[in-house]
Amino acid sequence: MRALATSGKRRSEAITLRVQALESALDAGRGWLRGPTLERGEQVTAHARARLDQSVDHTVVALAGSTGSGKSSIFNVLAGRELSTPGVRRPTTSQAMAAVWDADPQGADEAARLLDWLDVRRHTVLEPGADNQGLVLLDLPDHDSVVVEHRVRSDLLVERADLLVWVVDPQKYADAVLHEQYLRPLAGHAGVVVLVLNQVDRLSHVDQLQCLADLRRLAAQDGLGACPVIGLSAVTGQGVGELRSLVAAAAAAREAATTRLLADVRAAAEQVSQECGPARDLRSRAAARADLTSALLHAARADVVVQAVRGSSLLRARAATGWPLTRWLGRLRSDPLRRLNLLRQDARSELSRTSLPPMDAAMAAKTHTAVREYVDGASAGAPAPWVMATRALVRDEGLPDALDQAVARTELDGERRPRWWSVASAVQWAAVAVLLVGVLWLAGLALLSFIQLPVQSSPDVEGYPIPTLLVVVGLLLGVVLALLARVLSYVGANRAARRADRRLRVQVSAVASLSVVEPVEAQRHRLDECRAAAALAAR
Repeated sequence: MRALATSGKRRSEAITLRVQALESALDAGRGWLRGPTLERGEQVTAHARARLDQSVDHTVVALAGSTGSGKSSIFNVLAGRELSTPGVRRPTTSQAMAAVWDADPQGADEAARLLDWLDVRRHTVLEPGADNQGLVLLDLPDHDSVVVEHRVRSDLLVERADLLVWVVDPQKYADAVLHEQYLRPLAGHAGVVVLVLNQVDRLSHVDQLQCLADLRRLAAQDGLGACPVIGLSAVTGQGVGELRSLVAAAAAAREAATTRLLADVRAAAEQVSQECGPARDLRSRAAARADLTSALLHAARADVVVQAVRGSSLLRARAATGWPLTRWLGRLRSDPLRRLNLLRQDARSELSRTSLPPMDAAMAAKTHTAVREYVDGASAGAPAPWVMATRALVRDEGLPDALDQAVARTELDGERRPRWWSVASAVQWAAVAVLLVGVLWLAGLALLSFIQLPVQSSPDVEGYPIPTLLVVVGLLLGVVLALLARVLSYVGANRAARRADRRLRVQVSAVASLSVVEPVEAQRHRLDECRAAAALAAR
């Protein structure tokens, strides 16, 4: 007994783990699993927990069947006494009747609580033998009763029984309602289903063999090919011993309860697994994300911003390194970054907006397409309901504002001043000073000559007057420096543009992650979690 109790505890713990896995799968799949799948899974987990709260050392064997199939007669034969009165009018069995074999007072109390959970009010306690201790035998109402209440009670007990003995007669064993509504949903439960063809005494030996073979064929079509099929007659006793031995073996093993629960959980979990689909390695997600980022960069007018950075850098470089006598003309031109409200002193707040042109219809359509393509790429191999739920979750209405904010907070080097600008400016001013010295010198000589004062000859270098050389050197140095500074300015502007492009890409990629990628990945994680939990529950 102690070994049986320990074994029962281990079986209960194993079922509990599978129930928890199924619950995790249902929670992860809530929102995209089909309603019937969720409902069935929740029913199975609730039933399993409720059944495990009862005594798993008691085996509930239910005799189910249609009106006139002979359930009550078989019930009396197995009980060894007249407990249930067979009826002659429909409905023949209106209320469930139970026979309990348990001599232990504590076991009888546990059986009584189990019957209360089963909602069975009438029961008889019988003295157990060596092989039927803990057996609870039920005679169910007719599943085809004309009274709705009887059918509902029968269906409830069919759901809650540990071992189902379906009693059919030669006239109605192929009934479509029986197979489609009751037996086919039990596919995979062959270990807890027994089919009994009753009233075989009315058939010849050949007809018995033919009917039993046909019943086995129908059971195989229903997914119950491994379940026992017994030909029985409550009148002659044919097959009674086989059924009694089978029921006694189930009671002695005390595994029917957990076997039924395991079959229920496994069937529900397999249904969830089918809706999850097979796991696939999504190698295209990186490419899809790159395409999404590129599309959002285009939508954010990143090319316009990069060009503005380049233009702003050139404008400021010319203002700092151009020829000092003409560089003031550059101040008449407005800074491209200022026009876009992208200079840092103009965009202090996170709530500041740029002055970029708004997203037009074509660009909005392209953005929507990019988002849709990313979702489709990340959803490759996923079930259609999951894809639809993910598409509904990813919304792109807020992307224009998010992209504008991303551009506004990007550090674009709008005020960055390279050190060489100061050096070039100093050299330019030195060249201007040389030019001015030469010009003033020549102007002084010209003034002395004009007022006819004696003019001494200017010093020279290799025959060239120094004042003239100063003017020429100042001019040439200024021009050469201006040209060289312009070349360096173009190089620096291109580098600034590339830096701006990288930083914009980082900011836009962050927007893509927050608005699109992360929601999809979260959904994908839930799908993987649902698939893994369902696989664990279905083991």
